Amino acid sequence: MPEPDAPSAPASPPHEAAPPPARRRRRTAPAKASAEAPPAPSPAAAPAASKKSEAPEGPKAPRRAQLPLDLRTLLATRTHLDTKRPRFVRQATYRYARVGRDGSWRRPRGLQSKQRRHYGYRAKIVRIGYRSPARVRGLTPAGLRPVLVRTRNELDGLDARRDAAVIARAVGTRRRLVLEEEARRLGIRVLNPIVRDEEER
Repeated sequence: MPEPDAPSAPASPPHEAAPPPARRRRRTAPAKASAEAPPAPSPAAAPAASKKSEAPEGPKAPRRAQLPLDLRTLLATRTHLDTKRPRFVRQATYRYARVGRDGSWRRPRGLQSKQRRHYGYRAKIVRIGYRSPARVRGLTPAGLRPVLVRTRNELDGLDARRDAAVIARAVGTRRRLVLEEEARRLGIRVLNPIVRDEEER
């Protein structure tokens, strides 16, 4: 007689398939924030915003001088000549560092000086033919005529379309700031300001 089978272990549940990985949702917070209307400014911040939007007092200082066509042509000629002008160095700068370190110029006077006799392997000598056109000599690259200023009354005599102020170095910081503010009110460009506006940078 066959023996009864031993009680079998309970059948394991069928293997369940793992759920697919959840997709990451894109963040929509920035989009919502951009879609929303900006908050209304507080009344306390309104005066500050209006001050920023106000235009500065006085006319705007011109970046370039208002010159006729012939002077603008001469300015372009001067710029071209600057690229062709040689670098003038003193005699024996290659031999003595103390001679050429300050960039000064002295005419060679030696009887047998090769530079004085214009030997081709020596440096060029300063001569009148290297000068800029006389009508635009001393003007800034923008065509403005620099004028040294020390007092408030000297600013009144400047033409903002042709002149630019250069505050003297002997002027103290307190009076310099006053002169700069007065020049901006008059629409005159200052070439060596302590405080620069965003438009002047």
